[in-house]
Amino acid sequence: MAEQPSHVRLDSASVKILAHPLRSRLVGALRNGGPATATALAGVLGTNSGATSYHLRKLEEVGLVVDTGEGDGKRRVWAASADFTVFDPSDFEGDDDAEAAFGWLERDWLQHFTDKFARWLDLRPAWPRAWGDAAGMGDTMVVVTPEQLSAMTAEIDEVIGRYRRVGQGNPEAKRVATYLCHYPVDMEQVPRR
Repeated sequence: MAEQPSHVRLDSASVKILAHPLRSRLVGALRNGGPATATALAGVLGTNSGATSYHLRKLEEVGLVVDTGEGDGKRRVWAASADFTVFDPSDFEGDDDAEAAFGWLERDWLQHFTDKFARWLDLRPAWPRAWGDAAGMGDTMVVVTPEQLSAMTAEIDEVIGRYRRVGQGNPEAKRVATYLCHYPVDMEQVPRR
């Protein structure tokens, strides 16, 4: 059986720490590129190793990154503590600072997605036609209750889980980012509680 991906659940403390432009990118870089030193991460992210080291230690305090124990001193090797992050917006209810941090973080993730997908659109013509046809964006509408939407999301997550590493070892396989986004189409019509 394939190894199950690990996850870390954001809480009020960790979302406040993660809601920072460099910290969010550090976690992403470690998940995408694997373990690295602060110096290597600084090079990837266009910053300095002092700032990178400081922010890695802050992320470590809330369990979002770990010191692998490899390397020493300024050459410590860091890793993401989990393959992905889970949360429910309601996890932060009642904590105004956490709610604000989570709002900033979701908008930062949206901007990151926009930048990455725009880059794919720029480069897609150079890729083989099969990749151009397979990787893209689409949308559809469903009419569901919140419970049904949660069930649908769980089913989609199950399918993604089955495909998570199915191409591993195949030289034609590439890592593919998969985003899942739901929002009410008639968002101005707020339901009664």
